[in-house]
Amino acid sequence: MSNRKTPLVDNEYYHIYNRGNSKQKIFLDKDDYDYFIKCLYCCNTYKKFTFREDIIKQGIYAFDYDREETIVSIGAWVLMPNHFHLYIITSHKSDLWRKVEKNRISEFMRKVSTAYAKYFNAKYNRTGGLFEGKFKSVHIKNDNQAKYLFSYIHLNPIKLIDSKWKEEGIKNIKRSLEFLSKYKWSSYLDYIDNNRVNYKILDLNNFPKYFFDMKDFNKEIITWLKHKDIKN
Repeated sequence: MSNRKTPLVDNEYYHIYNRGNSKQKIFLDKDDYDYFIKCLYCCNTYKKFTFREDIIKQGIYAFDYDREETIVSIGAWVLMPNHFHLYIITSHKSDLWRKVEKNRISEFMRKVSTAYAKYFNAKYNRTGGLFEGKFKSVHIKNDNQAKYLFSYIHLNPIKLIDSKWKEEGIKNIKRSLEFLSKYKWSSYLDYIDNNRVNYKILDLNNFPKYFFDMKDFNKEIITWLKHKDIKN
């Protein structure tokens, strides 16, 4: 893999994102979103993993898969029709990772991207690369940047109902919050209610506690909803 402008270093926080080749959609129906979400969970393991062998043939539910040691910890995520965003740090629960020569974030992203691309190409009878080159990364250096990223990731879906809200301001905050509360393809719901199984994707123990409680989290979200100049 070519060198990155932003090196991927263990025990540092990163905003990871990628989009479809030529900005094409990478999620065409709810099953596609669901499959990628399962990839985020199941591919986060040092074990060799394939859906056919480890899930389908074993007849188990994806979120019951025993991952054992995880490669990264995920603090937030969102899936959009043609791209996705993740907030991650490498896991450090034991010394197992020292036996892996590859960069752990790159290895996790390779496993997720490969698993999903194989599924997508087979389902839609296509060939070639699905994603627009290698994934992008931004090093998160301080708490202010991190809190902004949490809001940025979780507010991404607003573009689906109000495409110019970042430039012109939100037209209806109540409507936007209601939309977010029903948008299943992000970790927003796991921050306001951790009863769904997708909560297992997150490992918040390796992240600072940016919000004291749900009221504090919602206050931060509303603050950015009122902000006109949130960056892309």
